[in-house]
Amino acid sequence: MSGDPDRIEVMPVLPSLDIAETLAFYGDQLGFAKVVYKTSDYLIVRRSEMELHFWLTDDQNLPEKTSVYLRGGGIGALHAEYRARGVARLSDMEVRPWNMEEFYIHDPHGNLLRFGRIPQP
Repeated sequence: MSGDPDRIEVMPVLPSLDIAETLAFYGDQLGFAKVVYKTSDYLIVRRSEMELHFWLTDDQNLPEKTSVYLRGGGIGALHAEYRARGVARLSDMEVRPWNMEEFYIHDPHGNLLRFGRIPQP
């Protein structure tokens, strides 16, 4: 991560109904291939500067009510990569009424990943 010792980072912790299935989806489909930590009930994966944490739950309602927003200039390239990989439940990129260019993905358990950037000229 960043070499700035004063940098404050935000790491979302999302619910997972199955840690192995979560690892397969985020690693194989979304490129979060670096496993930082894995037990039977907790998972940390990383892709470049993005890091996501997951905790095991048996409450199917939790992932369906959970989301994370990932923002940055590289979002366009991610969308193109995910489109080429055939990621399921991938939305088109579009400029939303709040003036952010975004796309969305729902993971296999229902967590919503929202990716956004300032619209490109």
